Amino acid sequence: MALGATICKAELNIVDMDRHYYQQHSLTLAQHPSETDQRLMIRLLVFALHASESLSFTKGLSTDDEPDLWQKSLSDDIELWIELGLPSEKRLKKACGRSQQVIVYTYGSAEMWWKQMQSQLARFKNISVYHLQPETTEILQTMKQRNLDIQVSIQDQELTCHSEDQSLSFTPEVKVKAE
Repeated sequence: MALGATICKAELNIVDMDRHYYQQHSLTLAQHPSETDQRLMIRLLVFALHASESLSFTKGLSTDDEPDLWQKSLSDDIELWIELGLPSEKRLKKACGRSQQVIVYTYGSAEMWWKQMQSQLARFKNISVYHLQPETTEILQTMKQRNLDIQVSIQDQELTCHSEDQSLSFTPEVKVKAE
C-alpha cells in the first residue's frame, strides 16, 4: 500500500522590508512521504524569501520537470525557478534555459557538490546559489507542525522567523549571485 502525502497548513505573515512586501499567505503544503520535516520547512521559508502573488509550490519531488517553487507570468513563462538541495548540472542547465532566473538553496553537506558545480555554474548568468547552514535547518525542522502560524520578517537579507514557541534568525550564505 502506497503512503499518501501529509498535508500541512501554514499561516505565513511576511514583513519583507527589503522588497517592501507585506502580506499574509494561507498555504497548504503536501509533504511527500520521502520528504523530511527539514525540507518541508525550508520550502516554506524559501517561499517567504521570494513571496509574491504568483509564486507557487509545484508537485516537487514527484515530478522531474518542475522545480520546488516557481513564479510564472500571465503568459505562462517561467520567471523564477527555485530548487532545493543538490540538483544536477543537467537539471540546472535545463532550468536556466527555461526560466528568466534560477535560484538554488543548498543545505546539509553541500561542500562537495559546490566544489564540483562551482566552475560549471559560472557559465550561466541567470543563476544564484545560496547555502543554509546545518544549525539553521536543524532548528527549522523542530518548528514543523501540521498547523503552522509563522511570522517572518526580512531586513538587510536577514530572515527572522517566529512560531508559537521558537524563534530563528539567519542570513543565507551567498555562493554565487546572478548578474
